Amino acid sequence: MSALIADLGGLIWTACAFILALSIIVTVHEYGHYIVGRWSGIKAEVFSLGFGPRLFSRRDKHGTLWQVAAIPLGGYVRFLGDSNAASAGSGAAVDPSLARQSLPGAPLWARFATVAAGPIFNFILSILVFGGVAMWQGMPVDTPQVGTLRAAPASVQIGLEPGDRIVALDGQKVENWADLGRIATDLPPKPVHDWTVSRDGRELTVPGPDPMPALLTGIAPRSAAADAGLRAGDVILAIDGKPVSRFDELRERVLAAQGAPLLLRVWREGQGEADYTLIPREQDLPTAEGYEKRWMIGVTGGGTYFDPATRSTGVVEALSLGAARTWDIIASSLSGLWAMISGQIGSCHLGGAISIAESTGQAASAGGSDFLWWIGVLSAAIGFLNLLPVPVLDGGHLMFYAYEAVARRKPSDRVIDILSALGMAAVLALMVFGLTNDLFCP
Repeated sequence: MSALIADLGGLIWTACAFILALSIIVTVHEYGHYIVGRWSGIKAEVFSLGFGPRLFSRRDKHGTLWQVAAIPLGGYVRFLGDSNAASAGSGAAVDPSLARQSLPGAPLWARFATVAAGPIFNFILSILVFGGVAMWQGMPVDTPQVGTLRAAPASVQIGLEPGDRIVALDGQKVENWADLGRIATDLPPKPVHDWTVSRDGRELTVPGPDPMPALLTGIAPRSAAADAGLRAGDVILAIDGKPVSRFDELRERVLAAQGAPLLLRVWREGQGEADYTLIPREQDLPTAEGYEKRWMIGVTGGGTYFDPATRSTGVVEALSLGAARTWDIIASSLSGLWAMISGQIGSCHLGGAISIAESTGQAASAGGSDFLWWIGVLSAAIGFLNLLPVPVLDGGHLMFYAYEAVARRKPSDRVIDILSALGMAAVLALMVFGLTNDLFCP
């Protein structure tokens, strides 16, 4: 009974986190359409968060009905002249005196700007989220310096203290983070290393941990590790009874298992040691040459038992980092889409609503910064998907407008209606396909 209650609680948590994240992203997207449309002289009749029966609403001084509907899985802005919520089809009849205020009757530039604003606002949200997280967490200082110490198993010796400036590791001089990373990679695994640090104006050597322990810094959503219950901060002590001291050893053991079940001995702060069984999954991993299949459990490492000392991040630097991260998501989405179309990777990489909801719930469980980060990732991905040249999506409308700009005339109503119907069918088929993958793909 307790297990059933726990499962129900997890399901409710996942649903609430998913609805919250989706509502934020949809609101920003639709507000982009709304506000740019209003600035362009196009009248918005309805701004809806959700679909279906109206729960509550109010009408503003501009005549727009703002409403929250019962099905919280999207939203829409219906402009004057729209035949439906998706602005698809040839359009509804409009009083000639109000034609300029309608979407179909507005100038091309106004229609283009209004439609493009939705995805652009999604990208802006991502940039602000990533930049905000960077300002909140700070950036590592240029010189290797210990910030805060992390929890570690009792067997790990940590003579380091916050504020220590790392001067050398096992006698090898360290001047920057790149030096520390290079030296750490080449060191043989052993339980204790000599860390030379500058502390309170004097230099001393203290015993310290392996610089690349089997410490988990991240868990991929819907991965073998996530399903088994592993968390960021866990330390892998052994696999199938054989001790593990470095993250590289963990990776090698997973590859060598070739998909066979693994028994992991794990230390967790506040809980001590426990065993977890998981089965690695074969996944397509991007490489410089394309994609390769590799057995993975869905964890990231590379951290040690301390966080770097950080410095504050300025607004310009933070937004630059946010923009770079947003572009990376767009580029990887485009690359992944092409890889699926060209057959380089399997179609199971395309997830649906269930996988997105589960990932959102896991991100929310990991903490506020992880949840915000995931909202940024989702917002950038949704902005990209909406720009695909599929009728009923924003990219499809922009495609029609591009044709109009080149041909100096609009596509015929019949062509628009047929392509919009085909686009809607394609979108629905894609949603069903993603849902099928969620249910049947490993």
